[in-house]
Amino acid sequence: MNTSTTKESNGLAEIMKFVIKHNTIFIFILLVIFSAFISDVFFTETNLSNLLKQVSGIGVVSIAMLIVILTGGIDLSVGSIVALLAVTFAILVNMVVLPVAILLTILIGFALGSFSGYLVAYQKMAPFIATLALMTIARGLGFIYSKGSPVTFDSPGGAFMSDFANNSTLFVPNIAIVFFIIVAMAAVMLKYNVFGRLVIAMGSNEEASRLSGIKVSKYKFLVYAISGSLAAVAAIITASRTNLGSPNMGVSWELDAIAAVVIGGASLNGGRGNAVNTLMGVLILGLIGNILNLLNVPSYPQQVVKGAIIILAVLFQKIESKK
Repeated sequence: MNTSTTKESNGLAEIMKFVIKHNTIFIFILLVIFSAFISDVFFTETNLSNLLKQVSGIGVVSIAMLIVILTGGIDLSVGSIVALLAVTFAILVNMVVLPVAILLTILIGFALGSFSGYLVAYQKMAPFIATLALMTIARGLGFIYSKGSPVTFDSPGGAFMSDFANNSTLFVPNIAIVFFIIVAMAAVMLKYNVFGRLVIAMGSNEEASRLSGIKVSKYKFLVYAISGSLAAVAAIITASRTNLGSPNMGVSWELDAIAAVVIGGASLNGGRGNAVNTLMGVLILGLIGNILNLLNVPSYPQQVVKGAIIILAVLFQKIESKK
């Protein structure tokens, strides 16, 4: 009897350990079931398409945030960079051919991220301070260049991007496909590429990485440069979806990105997290917003729910780390 009871207890403990370890996936599945139960509209093509379109921009920014957080850093500037570069792309797409506009926007994003990377990596400035400063600068520049008003697309290239962003391929929105490709690239990089493994190693133990010969400053610099580049991609697809670039875009995206990364199980201390779980975190946040919208819940209570989800995610992490 005691042996049987012990086996059952061990089996239950293993199940609980598995659920806690993969809590992000289980939360996502439960939310999908709940959504389908409360609304007949949820599984319609229109609703799912809108959901994927809405999360694509913040999803790309969340992957950028994940890469930075894996080093133990933080990037508070991503939302403001999205706003500035959305305006920049709208201006460029009306002036030059589309490929040049896209390339220049991404290069500017790389330069902005490099600015933060330089301050963090080579001037030893705290990531919070460096990216907070860039957040303020970028948002201000966005309002200056746009003169406080949205810049609409007014060119064949702009019309092409708007058409691309608002259409689907095999029932999947094109901008969501861009997001999924970026997730796949990040997943491969972090698991199989030397750069990705070094990023995780730095976050786990920066001093040990430095003593082992890893050029920590160089990789820190590159991480923030990549973050700026991905913010540029998010700006392009977001501006294209709305057919304009506005300095008001990306407000609080840095906080939503951090939330998605944390919900996905990444540690804010660095060294732990992956792209697939961050994807799940993005979808969970998107589902929460979608459910509450379907229930006609105002936006302010939605923030309360998101905050509660973040707390639960962190508590799950602590429970898992004790196992």
